[in-house]
Amino acid sequence: MELSLIGLQGSGKSSLVNVVDTGAYSEDMTTTVGFNMRKVTKGNVTIKFWDLGGQARFRSMWERYCRVVSAIVYAVDAADPDNLSISKSELHDLLSKSSLSGIPLLVLGNKIDKRGVVSEQALIDQMGLKSIIDREVCCFMISCKNLTNIDSVIDWLVKHSKSNS
Repeated sequence: MELSLIGLQGSGKSSLVNVVDTGAYSEDMTTTVGFNMRKVTKGNVTIKFWDLGGQARFRSMWERYCRVVSAIVYAVDAADPDNLSISKSELHDLLSKSSLSGIPLLVLGNKIDKRGVVSEQALIDQMGLKSIIDREVCCFMISCKNLTNIDSVIDWLVKHSKSNS
């Protein structure tokens, strides 16, 4: 299974890959410049993560890495409500590309261990997820730091590797 892991810078994409791979959180993750690729095996499924940089200059690359994947995983810093409108705009711009039609979307509201985090319903509303009707959309609130709901993310990914292989 191949996945593209995208979202604005600082949303926790690299931390998520690390936690899924090692089962442990690391404080010393650095900002991804460009992209990283990492293969992680869970049970009998090997997941190839394309961890794409979230800085504005890299967002034009996102579509290229999303075309042939089993799912698009979109990370959002749920403790940074000021960036939700930018995050929504980038997500909907990406999903408007005809080459990505029908690819399942998993939105992750990360950093729920922090203060000032938005609720799952607020994230769904503010990201306009209910308006996305051309694909399956799922949303989980997670904390890479506390490993909250990471097992649900892995289960969702494994399930989608079977249905799309």
